Amino acid sequence: MAGNFTFGIEEEYFLVDAQTKSVARDMPQAFLEAARKATGGRIAGEFLQSQIEVVSSPHTSMAEARRELHGLRQTLAAVAADHGLAFLAAGTHPTAIWGDSVQTQKDRYDAVMHDLQMIGQRNMLCGMHVHIELPDPDARVDLMYRMLPYLPLFLALSTSSPFWQSRRTGLKGYRLAAYDELPRTGVPELFRTKEEFDAYVAALVKAGVMEDSSYVWWAIRPSLNHPTLELRAPDCCTLLDDTLAIAALYRVLSRHLYNNPWRNADMNAVSRAIVVENKWRAQRYGVDGTFVAEEGAVTVAEMLDRLIEETQPDIDALECATEIRRCQAIAAAGTSADAQLAVYEAHCKDESRDCALRAVTDWIAGATLQ
Repeated sequence: MAGNFTFGIEEEYFLVDAQTKSVARDMPQAFLEAARKATGGRIAGEFLQSQIEVVSSPHTSMAEARRELHGLRQTLAAVAADHGLAFLAAGTHPTAIWGDSVQTQKDRYDAVMHDLQMIGQRNMLCGMHVHIELPDPDARVDLMYRMLPYLPLFLALSTSSPFWQSRRTGLKGYRLAAYDELPRTGVPELFRTKEEFDAYVAALVKAGVMEDSSYVWWAIRPSLNHPTLELRAPDCCTLLDDTLAIAALYRVLSRHLYNNPWRNADMNAVSRAIVVENKWRAQRYGVDGTFVAEEGAVTVAEMLDRLIEETQPDIDALECATEIRRCQAIAAAGTSADAQLAVYEAHCKDESRDCALRAVTDWIAGATLQ
């Protein structure tokens, strides 16, 4: 499959009561076993018992990935319904109380929770991860640092976490504001070679800080378990169309950067600092914000349009035109966060805040299966 930029997608969801849409505190073992059986093992528990993850097969076709992920969402919904449950695809659950969260019992999670303490319990957050296999896996670190300028764009297009503990946060993407409390998160350092990254990992392992590189939770990282470069910045997208659109954009940019090694090769401390600022702007404003660029401020839509023009041969080669057009539609019409806020504001006019938040969770539940 070399040269096809094979990809896989992981989505994390909130498990909720089917009637109230309130987050489930415990993961029923019978439900988890039934879900695994129904999906051929494509379902897994997560760090907290209120979360569940679906993992796609490797794909070279966006259409095949769409069919599989749609099937996984529908199958999971059917199994959940049999157990009085449902699930929400979003970066944060609008009303969940992190203090009520229960950790999943697993040796790895036990060690992480012991290290993170309260920050671990606050990790009631759901993201989307996209894995891309490069023709040369040793090129992953080089591609990682040259991909940094686009991390804010992926985040802006995916924002789905405007609420936290029944409060409107004022951010379109609150998830990473909370997630970045953890160590080894955020924008990666400017490692340019595999040797530099390996030396960093070796130092932390030798010091007993972590067991291996899977404990590096940056917004993009070389995967330990797969020969892939893993994008971790996006919120979990409520709409499946948005998931596929962002995955396609990442795949297109991966191919473009791999075949044009000069692109972004001059990244430096200033460049990285601008990425960090733009990441914040994506969290705060989503697709309505502007990014810092050499010529001044550029809108999310302008940045996206430029990239589409520059990567058109890659879009054509990977047959991703439909998904890339969807990225433009998101930039124009808004993300899940914008839709959630619109539902909330509409219901706040005549109803209580609790009723408005319930309308938001109902909307997420419906849109997740749209």
